[in-house]
Amino acid sequence: MSHDAITSHLKETRRFEPPADFAKSARIPTREAYDAMYKESVESPETFWRRETADLVLRTPWTTTLEWKLPHAKWFQGATLNITESCLDRHLMTATRNKAAIIWEGELGATKTLTYAQLHRETVLLADALRKHGIVKGDRVAIYMGMVPEVAVAMLACARLGAVHTVIFGGFAADAIRDRIHDCQAKIVITQDGGYRRGSVLGLKEAVDKALAQPQAASVQKTIVLQHLGHDRCPVKMTEGRDLWWHEIVGESLGESREATVCEAEDPLFILYTSGSTGKPKGVLHTTLGYLAGVHVTSKYVFDLRESDVYWCTADVGWVTGHSYIVYGPLSNGATCLMYEGAPNFPDWGRFWRLIEKHGVTTLYTAPTAIRAFMRQGDEWPKKSDLSSLRLLGSVGEPINPEAWMWYREQIGGNRCPIVDTWWQTETGSILMTTVPGAAASKPGSTGLPMFGVVADVVKKDGTPVGAGEGGMLILKQPWPSMLRTLWNDDERFMKSYFSDVPGVYFTGDGARRDEDGYYWVVGRIDDVLNVAGHRIGTAEIESALVSHPSVAEAAAVGRPDDLKGQALVVFVSLRPGVKSGPDLVTALGEHVAKEIGKFARPDAIRFTDSLPKTRSGKIMRRLLKDVAAGRASTGDTSTLEDLSVLAKLRADED
Repeated sequence: MSHDAITSHLKETRRFEPPADFAKSARIPTREAYDAMYKESVESPETFWRRETADLVLRTPWTTTLEWKLPHAKWFQGATLNITESCLDRHLMTATRNKAAIIWEGELGATKTLTYAQLHRETVLLADALRKHGIVKGDRVAIYMGMVPEVAVAMLACARLGAVHTVIFGGFAADAIRDRIHDCQAKIVITQDGGYRRGSVLGLKEAVDKALAQPQAASVQKTIVLQHLGHDRCPVKMTEGRDLWWHEIVGESLGESREATVCEAEDPLFILYTSGSTGKPKGVLHTTLGYLAGVHVTSKYVFDLRESDVYWCTADVGWVTGHSYIVYGPLSNGATCLMYEGAPNFPDWGRFWRLIEKHGVTTLYTAPTAIRAFMRQGDEWPKKSDLSSLRLLGSVGEPINPEAWMWYREQIGGNRCPIVDTWWQTETGSILMTTVPGAAASKPGSTGLPMFGVVADVVKKDGTPVGAGEGGMLILKQPWPSMLRTLWNDDERFMKSYFSDVPGVYFTGDGARRDEDGYYWVVGRIDDVLNVAGHRIGTAEIESALVSHPSVAEAAAVGRPDDLKGQALVVFVSLRPGVKSGPDLVTALGEHVAKEIGKFARPDAIRFTDSLPKTRSGKIMRRLLKDVAAGRASTGDTSTLEDLSVLAKLRADED
């Protein structure tokens, strides 16, 4: 992405001050209060973080706030804790004990509520069962589940033991599960028989069985299966000696893991795999206290959490948003979280709004993709439900266009709810930029101001800052507590991925500009990782999947701007000799990608070409393909292009 492209994006002049009624009782009620806290967090981090984490449960306090040896940060050394004591045990001593921690609703309308006391009990019982089946501190456990309360129980049970969980998004296919299990050498997989999606049954255990049938998954000793749908709706095959029913092993548990395992501040908490531009997924590693500090503080202030809130983050727990803002952040604050299993448009486009009315949701945190999809269906759907319980709206996952922001404000928030557009990444662990509600004005499309402890800048390739309104590379100049510590088993790639583009600082991979008020406008990825409907997909993963099909000789994947998804996935495919293109092959290749990676990665368009534009050294010029996919002229340098006629033919085919 060129600097000019970044600069020309988002010329927005509207701004909305915090509603007076909201600001009056907000946790941070003024811009002056935010500025003072931000300044303290950067200049006196010791004072700031000790105060802001005082309500968390530490067995021993930390002695060193930060040790920074590029690229490695160690936060809060000397502290010991177990993260579940801050998320669960501490609430058992207060009235929060009997408060709803998770209100769950299934796609077909079933509901279930777990209070903090019940969630604690379920966590302890599963942790005890895991321990009996050989899991000890430091072991890795893979979790492949849908949006059911037990997925939070599974995560917390691992953390209770000091085991490292890796949650695999329930939309991934068997090969993707296998690769993640192999990379972290997981000993146990926790899954469920199946789940619902738009009325259809998805066989999750079936996908795990396919993954475990492959030799790369040999590290797995046991599989724990939650019976969510039951045998009549989703029969599963249980492998004797390996597969265990959740209800049976928990039924045998005595809850002996009531005493949580003591962990160091820097002990690993979880690995979450995110797509990389080289094809192999990156195992982002987060540690215990720094991550907890980040999600605890941001949950409290960004969402202005209150005792009476019913908070709904619509993300899947398989992504980092679900980790940070369904499980660890809200629970450490004693919040009530709504969890929904199904699709936003099942049985119709009014489902979200009926859920808000039914459960009295006060805070909605969702993705621009969903907002744009709702917009397309018209204003009549939200108008059918009473949304007056809402007091705060949030946006996450990708840049939100101003039109969608305004629709969200007007049709969902009734022009009375502040909108917190949040920017952060799997790697950052917690929200790094937003407009704190009650304290700062919002600008449609802007991700706002830095959060506490975050020192950002927009720079040129050589690291020199750009001027106000100019586009450049978004960097982070100093460590923050919830940052990733490394990539699992690949520290060299960690350094190369995040600290080599602009020496000495963390490069986010995003392009951005900063306006004259200090507000940041993030406009998307600079590298070859696509953001399709909030899912980060590596182009190399897509291309590898396509080339594995017997009809395909070569493939290149690019993104094109899309009003609904943010980016649509377009692939250019060269076929093997003798293979003919046609609609049937388009369908077959789409199905193949869905099978290899997941349905969310199915290309939006497949274009056949005799050859791809390449440099003389053989590198595919994706920049030119992006221009073709977007239907725009190529203005960049084409001097290294081996054969200009290839590009001309692609343009002619387009016409």
